[in-house]
Amino acid sequence: MIASMVFYLGLVTLVAGTVLFFKPRFPGIRTRRRAAAVAAAGFTLALIGLAFPIPDYRVAEPRTRLDEFAPVYQFHEIHSTTVRASKERVYLAIRQVTAGEILFFRTLIWLRRAGQPGPESMLNAPEKIPLIEVATRSGFVELASDAGRELALGTVVIAPPGRTPGKQLTAEVYARLDSPGFAKATMNFLVEEKPDGQCLVTTVTRVHAIGKATGRRFAVYWRIIYPGSALIRRMWLRAIRLRAEA
Repeated sequence: MIASMVFYLGLVTLVAGTVLFFKPRFPGIRTRRRAAAVAAAGFTLALIGLAFPIPDYRVAEPRTRLDEFAPVYQFHEIHSTTVRASKERVYLAIRQVTAGEILFFRTLIWLRRAGQPGPESMLNAPEKIPLIEVATRSGFVELASDAGRELALGTVVIAPPGRTPGKQLTAEVYARLDSPGFAKATMNFLVEEKPDGQCLVTTVTRVHAIGKATGRRFAVYWRIIYPGSALIRRMWLRAIRLRAEA
């Protein structure tokens, strides 16, 4: 998250410096030389954001099915919301929410694929089909399904040439996939009952990039798309809450 913030701060500074280079009217930046210095500083800051160190995280004691399938990872995000509904209704909502119910989803995904058409997938999800169903028939594999508690999914986001698992990807294959050159993205939805009768719903996404070269390659992508990805996760939880409470 910090690396992504540094990257976008640098990007904004670069754009501002470029604009001021042609119209240097900002207080303190009234010459093209100063504007060029601002742009250069922004460019440097953006590169620093992309080049941040990539730490390894390890789960000390597995607590969830996600921990079982993604005990080691370098990139992650966590989001949660409280829902006034039973765990059964919440879990059903997780499975039934569609792309059309998730605010900004189709717009952000359209931007991610640069407006290009493509087959049905998470990057081109039909508006009225449950998003989990779209995922599991277009590259994701259902790793675990504990009704009323947790749903875990996984997909291969980077694979060496000619080694994409495709339809051969199963939970067992996914768990054993540990060769350099692969990057695996694992996500879950966890439902936890609270004493007041409400439920805490948490979604976690973890990416395990196997090998330093794969990690550096994925880091650039992750730090660019992180803000949009985080917004999608929050809006996804919002859609689950609205459906469960309806």
